[in-house]
Amino acid sequence: GAFGGFGTTTTTAGPAFSFSAPTNTGTSGLFGATQNKGFGFGTSFGTGTGTGLGSGLGTGLGFGGFGTQQQQTTLGSGLFSQPAQTPAQSNQLINTASALSAPTLLGDERDAILAKWNQLQAFWGTGKGYFNNNIAPVEFTQENPFCRFKAVGYSLMPNNKDEDGLVVLVFNRKEVDIRSQQQQLVESLHKILGGNQTLTVNVEGVKTMPDDQTEVIIYVVERSPNGTSRRVPATTLYAHFEQANIKSSLQQLGVSLSMARTELSPAQVKQLLQNPPAGVDPIIWEQAKVDNPDPDKLIPVPMVGFKELLRRLKVQDQMTKQHQTRLDIISEDISELQKNQTTTMAKIAQYKRKLMALSHRTLQVLIKQEIQRKSGYAIQADEEQLRVQLDTIQCELNAPTQFKGRLNELMSQIRMQNHFGAVRAEERYYIDADLLREIKQHLKQQQEGLSHLISIIKDDLEDIKLIEHGLNESIPIRGGVFS
Repeated sequence: GAFGGFGTTTTTAGPAFSFSAPTNTGTSGLFGATQNKGFGFGTSFGTGTGTGLGSGLGTGLGFGGFGTQQQQTTLGSGLFSQPAQTPAQSNQLINTASALSAPTLLGDERDAILAKWNQLQAFWGTGKGYFNNNIAPVEFTQENPFCRFKAVGYSLMPNNKDEDGLVVLVFNRKEVDIRSQQQQLVESLHKILGGNQTLTVNVEGVKTMPDDQTEVIIYVVERSPNGTSRRVPATTLYAHFEQANIKSSLQQLGVSLSMARTELSPAQVKQLLQNPPAGVDPIIWEQAKVDNPDPDKLIPVPMVGFKELLRRLKVQDQMTKQHQTRLDIISEDISELQKNQTTTMAKIAQYKRKLMALSHRTLQVLIKQEIQRKSGYAIQADEEQLRVQLDTIQCELNAPTQFKGRLNELMSQIRMQNHFGAVRAEERYYIDADLLREIKQHLKQQQEGLSHLISIIKDDLEDIKLIEHGLNESIPIRGGVFS
């Protein structure tokens, strides 16, 4: 994107300057074939190889331009209008060339030093070049063809029609002040337009600009007696604002610049591209046209001096801030939409559950109503077929290897996992209440059985003792009888 200068010159013997063929003369320098004496930098600033203006400062001082930038600006008609060369301009160019190449102010070797000093001033774009005692010095500005602090950027071409009637007014006031007094501003503009009741001033947009300036885009609607309305064309409104008395009134309101925002016709674009701006080398201009990233939307514009570069940088920063602000607003909107989506999804799930419950209740009501309606009637064929299908489904569900068996197995596994998890968590055992009651009942029955056995054994022991006692008493009586 950077450029190295205005071309290179060849060091061949010849006169100091040649204006006979200033364009394509077989050499790539500005002035054709020149001899390296005084006009080039030689061994002081250049590389000592005899380079002329084209590569002297580019290789000696290492300044290669600013590159290219993109910026959205409004292009008016005649932005790069190239006026015809007048005799005064021709004399100015001759005097500039004399000051840069062969000044005759002192008449000795000091003129060569003065020529180099004039070259530096021309490259910088500031100062005065003295070259003759009888002729006024040349004033070097940044628009002179030899100024090296130049670059080419690209601006967005407006796409508004003339029928849209958009006119840009740049105010030397802050955006906050403009927005707070927007109604008063509209009334003031209406008074400047003559206060005609058929005209209405409307604000299309307000945008902040660097250096506490504000851009206001307006359009005027004209209503006819038959009830129809139309927008005043942008060129007509701009021409009205450019009148001397109207312009002074606008300046009192703080307007520093006004322009019509209209698209350029193909003929205007062609004319702008064919004629290089003042002070821009045709070679650089042609290269800028080749490097245009989007020729249908962008047009090359010159950037002369650091002030213009700083202005474009400020505009770019301002546009970046506006984009960031818009991104922040979009981010907040997205966050709000995400919250609304979450709430909506929760409500949808709740409504689905409610719909399911209502469907079940409705089905129960329909079943009861159908039972009452069919009460006393025999079962019909379709009902019998439906009953058979339901019985088949019920059998499939109750089959051990089918869904119900699997479901019971899964439920038992879930209970076991919950049981083990609870045991591990609490580090103690517990028994189900039903099972505990069964165990208590079983132990109670065992205890009753044992008690019954114990009572039987006690009764048997008493009987045995009675028998033994009876036997012991009967033996002496028998002995006495036999004796």
